[in-house]
Amino acid sequence: MIDPRLLRAEPDLFRDSQLRRGADNSAVDRFLELDRSRRTAQQLFEEVRAQQKQMGKRIGPARGAEKRGELTEGQQAELARWLTEAEELSNRVKAAESEVADLEPQVEAAATEIDNLVDPDAPIGSESDFRTLHEVGKPRDFDSEGFSPKDHLELGEILRAIDTDRAAKVSGSRFFYLTGDGALLELALLNLAMNFATGNGFTPIIPPALVRPPAMAGTGFLGQAEENVYRLEADDLYLVGTAEVPLAAFHSNEILDAEQLPLRYAGFSPCFRREAGSHGRDTRGIIRVHQFDKVEMFSFCNPDEAVAEHERLLSWEQEFLDLLELPYRVIDVATGDLGSSAARKYDIEAWIPTQGRYREVTSTSNCTTFQSRRLNIRMRSKSGSPHPLATLNGTLIAMPRVIVALLENHQSADGSVAIPEALRPYLGGRDRLLPK
Repeated sequence: MIDPRLLRAEPDLFRDSQLRRGADNSAVDRFLELDRSRRTAQQLFEEVRAQQKQMGKRIGPARGAEKRGELTEGQQAELARWLTEAEELSNRVKAAESEVADLEPQVEAAATEIDNLVDPDAPIGSESDFRTLHEVGKPRDFDSEGFSPKDHLELGEILRAIDTDRAAKVSGSRFFYLTGDGALLELALLNLAMNFATGNGFTPIIPPALVRPPAMAGTGFLGQAEENVYRLEADDLYLVGTAEVPLAAFHSNEILDAEQLPLRYAGFSPCFRREAGSHGRDTRGIIRVHQFDKVEMFSFCNPDEAVAEHERLLSWEQEFLDLLELPYRVIDVATGDLGSSAARKYDIEAWIPTQGRYREVTSTSNCTTFQSRRLNIRMRSKSGSPHPLATLNGTLIAMPRVIVALLENHQSADGSVAIPEALRPYLGGRDRLLPK
């Protein structure tokens, strides 16, 4: 949620940010209009309520005097006028209170239509307008090696590691089984990722995969992203599309000690996405699926440290991908491709040989104070009052796509796949996955 004080003071800042995203900037004016009406109604309520209290202070003693027979005829007439005025004030208080109550949810709804302020350094444009920051590693020249690379699904079948046919029979399209070495490969990646994260000071967490609406809304996954969310209507619960949701909500409605920040967590969870709007895209294999596992880094920090923390998350993602010996590039995501919560986002895209292009495997976003305001998470130093903190997230590993990249980049002509050195201890010391 945006900072309402900043919006009132600098509305053009928010209008411009919305335009940079390619979003509706009239949402800013709707909020301001409703906010003015709400504040006017609140002021009227407080003024009339104060008048009502003052009248009560006059009526109380007068009624006591009336019971004791101490009022003159003129004083009794004045008391009658006061009682009539008190009834009118009571009606006005109720009307003003009702108007405030009616406007509150409208103001809140209008606020949710305004996305986080984009970082002024983020490239402006749509999905294709990203800025490439750097490339790491060089894609293999399979032609010079004398063979054409097999795609991950063909390799998965040769290794008996991936089975999409039986998954389609059981669950439908965009599901998969990992079997044999495929399952062991994911577990090896999970253990490597969690050891890497804990070694860098992250607290490991296995969070719930079902959350209540406030957690989903608070992290910004309802609204523009809602079409890709699975909802269990009978229970009013949502299946998470990332561990970011339960990790962000972990400290909801809490005040954290500023001296303990940053708090960093690494959450492992299944993730569920409807993939609405992706019909016909990536239908082969396990590039784009409805269910997958992921290790997500999450940080709560002082807003003044958020930019530096964002760079740290990116560096950890790169360091982990380096362990997997994959060629990749880092991109600065354009404003039109940012989620509503993110002020800035970096993606890391691994090279996929059979597609001849880079594909996203991790990302990291700086959400500034947007999520903490929605989730009511604040920080307090010894000398200050509580105020919102910053939240940041970063995918350490998303299993299906990293497995795709590993199989395709490390394959040999016979269908075997070399295991990166960092993974070998988690696969019994083996240096290759062999055809079955």
